[in-house]
Amino acid sequence: VGCDRSKNLVDICGEKHFQAFVCDALSVPIRSGSCDACISIAVIHHFSTAERRLATIRELARLLRPGGTALIYVWAMEQEYKNQKSKYLKEKNGSKNKEKEMNTGTAQRPLSDQGPDNGSQDSAWSDQLLNGLKDESCGAKPAADFRLPVHTNRTSFHSQDLLVPWHLKGGTKKKEEHVDTVLVPSGSKESQELSPVFHRYYHVFSEGELEAACRSLDCVRVQKSYYDQGNWCVILEKL
Repeated sequence: VGCDRSKNLVDICGEKHFQAFVCDALSVPIRSGSCDACISIAVIHHFSTAERRLATIRELARLLRPGGTALIYVWAMEQEYKNQKSKYLKEKNGSKNKEKEMNTGTAQRPLSDQGPDNGSQDSAWSDQLLNGLKDESCGAKPAADFRLPVHTNRTSFHSQDLLVPWHLKGGTKKKEEHVDTVLVPSGSKESQELSPVFHRYYHVFSEGELEAACRSLDCVRVQKSYYDQGNWCVILEKL
């Protein structure tokens, strides 16, 4: 059984005859202790506080029966580890066929939850975003700079908390979907002008951070902690 916050992704699972439902990772409507195993791939790094990230791990553990295991993957701050670059960095000059992956964000994606190739609109959209934040301040001087940096795709991370641009390109639109922007061929000039850019929040994990969060819970034991292609990964056992 699968679950996701996105109804569109869950609908795709249904079309493929998989069992899936929409829910929040902080409150999964499954009976406690009823799962032999759980996986959480590229989910927890989207929660914006340490408390919420820990609560998500605790909720994952709640679902497991005693002796059950869970696998967690999160995006790593260290995209270059032991002198080796991750696939994410290596694909900076990715080929054109990667556009299939980017069409609507619903294609099968690697475990690293990679964003699409960097586009020329990144800086313009980030400037617009930041200017919008300034306008909303009503002239009041903020006590601190609360703005999140906008990441340049396929580059190393310089902050643990950031926004990653997502370019909506082309794709087939379902009847029930309402898209404010007209979808045009991704390679055209119109595409550059009309394709919207969304900013997804990420907290990228530093070495040992995910393992430490898991070890803080009394109900689980860390079986294994490792690095895999730009991700920090942990295998847990429910006690």
